[in-house]
Amino acid sequence: MVSNSPQKKKFLFISRAAPYGNNRAQLCLDAAFASAVFEQDVSYLFMDDGVYQLLSGQNAENIHSKSLGNMLETLDLYGIEKVYVHQDSLAQRKLSSKDLFLEAKGIASKDIATLISQSDCVINL
Repeated sequence: MVSNSPQKKKFLFISRAAPYGNNRAQLCLDAAFASAVFEQDVSYLFMDDGVYQLLSGQNAENIHSKSLGNMLETLDLYGIEKVYVHQDSLAQRKLSSKDLFLEAKGIASKDIATLISQSDCVINL
């Protein structure tokens, strides 16, 4: 018997861009939300300048932009519960998990390759 239900795919979204100055952070987030709406298994990794998206106290009004923080807070509402932050990226920017408004699991550089290999599709923005 053939099943008509589509098989879930594992998506990994890697957000590397700072929250402002270009639209890459927003595009990554939008694509993750779209995947989650279609009930795919979504993981989200913040690394490089992408860790700045998680900083507490962001206010984008002075640059006439919307803060990504409000949207990032809805990740769990979309069922995106596997949220990671690259520990080396935080350390290189002299940040720690205490500086972040969103709870994300720290991941070491050596474990990123495993995360990628376990994914069916990797979106790297």
